[in-house]
Amino acid sequence: RRVKEQILAVAESHGTVLIIGESGTGKEVVARAVHETSQRRNGPFLGVNCAALSESLLESELFGHERGAFTGADKVRKGRFELSDHGTLLLDEISEVGVRVQAKLLRVLQERVLERVGASLSIGVDVRVVATSNRDLPRAIAKGEFRQDLFFRLNVLPIHVPPLRDRQEDIGPLAEYFVRSIARRDGRGDVTIAPDALAVMTAYQWPGNVRELQNICERGVVLARQSVITRELVEPWLLADLNGMGGSGPSSFPIGVSNGYSNADVLTETKPGVIQ
Repeated sequence: RRVKEQILAVAESHGTVLIIGESGTGKEVVARAVHETSQRRNGPFLGVNCAALSESLLESELFGHERGAFTGADKVRKGRFELSDHGTLLLDEISEVGVRVQAKLLRVLQERVLERVGASLSIGVDVRVVATSNRDLPRAIAKGEFRQDLFFRLNVLPIHVPPLRDRQEDIGPLAEYFVRSIARRDGRGDVTIAPDALAVMTAYQWPGNVRELQNICERGVVLARQSVITRELVEPWLLADLNGMGGSGPSSFPIGVSNGYSNADVLTETKPGVIQ
């Protein structure tokens, strides 16, 4: 509820948004919700996974390049900033950007202009930047890995997405939403979660957060018998995940509970259930 209130508040602004949270908490869902509730909703919404590209490729992806700017640049190419004009650009995992690209990002955020790689002319852009990170950026600043001035430019409107273990009241509604959506997608009719199965899921700590919950729900829909996801079905999966993460298995459940969709595409699909 608090995150939803923050989304509605920042959506009315044109300021830069920084979304912080652990991996799998749904940061891209929040970013898309900010865009779709803002005045830019009719403009483009584009995203770049900053951790997936080398510094040189990321620079070209963000700012574009001129013909002949480097080997293989046989034609002019617009970057994501230009393509996002009058819309929103998501910079996913901004903490993984190299120092050279950080400097160019800072200029775009300050002056709203950019130069394509290999160009000498500046191009004006009207883009709202939404950045995400699962790292402690102040610590990265202290280590010299992230520019402090860029952090201040990004951290205008911060949103913290808490891990799923800190919002247990969301587990049931999210699980039911995922099961319903996946069952409809796969043409499996009505699939339900047994109350004792939901109790075990609510007690679990979910180190993989919403992404892990969705995976368990999808597995349950596929393997459920008689269209019911039972405790006997899901409990071994949760214990296996705990052991795989180095957890202690049964002791990770509170007393009273005994043991017995690419990321961007998946998170985008779950948006209505997370926000509503």
